[in-house]
Amino acid sequence: MKNYRQRGDVLTVTAPAGGVASGDVVAVGKLIGVAIEDAAAGASVEVEVEGVFAVAVRAADDIAVGATLYWNAGGAEFTTTASGNLKSGYATAAAGTGVTAGEIRLTPGAA
Repeated sequence: MKNYRQRGDVLTVTAPAGGVASGDVVAVGKLIGVAIEDAAAGASVEVEVEGVFAVAVRAADDIAVGATLYWNAGGAEFTTTASGNLKSGYATAAAGTGVTAGEIRLTPGAA
């Protein structure tokens, strides 16, 4: 098939201001992924846009398995609050109130 480019689970984007470290969440427009490698600001970096990842979650949220999660860039965490945040995927593990670590199944095109 002459128009096929790639699987699409790993994409190359430009690292944001401040750069990124491997494992950092990277948001570009409505695209969200997890950096595979370290990269300086403005450099190309590969990000996984599909899969399950351990991530920071908002401690005030009581997150149930299957809950829709949104990226809160200002807090550098995932939350159940939709307003002003980027829809990113679904919780694959419960994270009760006071918990700051959770798991997300990133869902391409969730936004």
